[in-house]
Amino acid sequence: MNAFSEKPGDSEITALLKKLEERIEKIEKVLNIETPEYSESTPVPEEKEIIDYPDKEERLEYQIGQFWFAKAGIIILIIGVAFFLTFPYKNLSPVVPCLIGLAIASLFFLCSGYCKKNLNFISGYLYGGGLVLLYFSAVKMHFFGNEHLITGLQLEIFILIIISAIEIYLSLKRKSPYLAGLSLTLGYVTSVLSNNAYFIFISVIILSSLAVYIKLRYEWDMIIFYGIILTYSAHFLWFINNPLINGQIQTVTLPQFNLLFLISYSFIFAAGNLMRKKDYPENTAVIASSLLNAAGCYGLFSLITLSMEPGSIFIYNIAASILFLVISVLYWVHEQSRYSTFIFAILGYLALSVAIIVEFKTPGSFILLCWQSLLVVSTAIWFRSKYIILANFIIYLIIFFTYLLLEGKVHFVSLSFGIVALLSARILNWKKDRLELKTDQMRNAYLLSALFIIPYALYFAMPDSLISVSWIGVAILYYLLSLALKNKKYRWMALLTLLLTIGYVFVIGITSSDPTYKIVSFILLGAVLISVSLIYTKYKKSIKQIIKS
Repeated sequence: MNAFSEKPGDSEITALLKKLEERIEKIEKVLNIETPEYSESTPVPEEKEIIDYPDKEERLEYQIGQFWFAKAGIIILIIGVAFFLTFPYKNLSPVVPCLIGLAIASLFFLCSGYCKKNLNFISGYLYGGGLVLLYFSAVKMHFFGNEHLITGLQLEIFILIIISAIEIYLSLKRKSPYLAGLSLTLGYVTSVLSNNAYFIFISVIILSSLAVYIKLRYEWDMIIFYGIILTYSAHFLWFINNPLINGQIQTVTLPQFNLLFLISYSFIFAAGNLMRKKDYPENTAVIASSLLNAAGCYGLFSLITLSMEPGSIFIYNIAASILFLVISVLYWVHEQSRYSTFIFAILGYLALSVAIIVEFKTPGSFILLCWQSLLVVSTAIWFRSKYIILANFIIYLIIFFTYLLLEGKVHFVSLSFGIVALLSARILNWKKDRLELKTDQMRNAYLLSALFIIPYALYFAMPDSLISVSWIGVAILYYLLSLALKNKKYRWMALLTLLLTIGYVFVIGITSSDPTYKIVSFILLGAVLISVSLIYTKYKKSIKQIIKS
């Protein structure tokens, strides 16, 4: 027998392994998994060197010494080269500093390539430094010094656009979020250096769209944060007269339609969050970017509109309100978002409030703001947002107390605050399941507001002889609402209103010098109280009969 022949059972094991291999291949084909083929020449990936530092203090020491000092050193080196290039050389052609800058930038790129294998982190810093120096050398062609290699600003901006586009392409090719952010920064700098409003607005639109694309394409969340900051910063620099170029700070509002570009930026970044992957939840990063986008847009929007005429403020705030509410609706329809919907909805209502305050005089503006509160409650129910309901109630109270403070005199139209409170409570009760409200706290808050506001408004709006009569009428109305809606809360409101009327009649009625008022108020109130007592007695007897039967 051959010494190398198979042992008993080896053939069975071999056949079993072969079948198992065939089944695995079929599974891989179904799942579309490619099996890597290794050979002796296939390089095995090297394990990353792991340094086990004995304690946190030593780990921090190496972090600072190895990484932080490398960053700081390259940044300081770039600043030094920039000062060298901008030095006012005498009797020297302006082409020389530009060539020196290009040579140093090339040196940075060469060193970056040399360090890429063993010192990858320094390689990235050097590459970024080369991008900055290349851009700065191009800027030196027109800016800095008395003599310029390029005298026309338009040609200079065209060259900077080309360089910025190339640098953005190279950064994305290296798939580096840091280099992408750096290249985007240089693009925004180019828009500011142009010192032309139309070019700034259009280029910022393009760059903000590019930031959104990069975020969606590579899933770099920080890019959209950085893009938001750069976008509103560039627009703010234009608003304060671009002091980097013009040398003095002053507000600029023309052309006025720059506000429409502001709103467009907000829509672009909101779209960036809306178009993210479906399995990407509304996490802290999404919420924070929505908040930063909304605050940056409307904060700068408000600063610019402060120096405009009231008519323009009204129109642009209405436009902003419509857009923000549209964004909130898109967030809700697209993904049932709670937080981003809340942020943009509140911002839309805020812009609408500003438009009302600017356009209408008091007390009309306060009354319209009051009725706007009812609109907010209605939309909040659709959004299923308890946060909007709570915020709206707080704003409702602020509007009411501000009205009392500024107006001084309470008008008959101030009854609107009480009516809105009753309607808001009714709507909340009607759609309580949609809002998922587990308690009656918000409805009780609105009803309590109406309980005090309506008698308060009638006290100042009605003649003295009709105050108690009007309060009795309100109590009767509450009883009727209780019967129609089968809600005992309105009965309690009627009882409390009658108790308030009793106190008022006894204090004011007895001390009043008008005999007619005394007679009417006491007789009417007494008759109403007896009638109410008889109704409760009858109601109690009917309940007892039902229980006995």
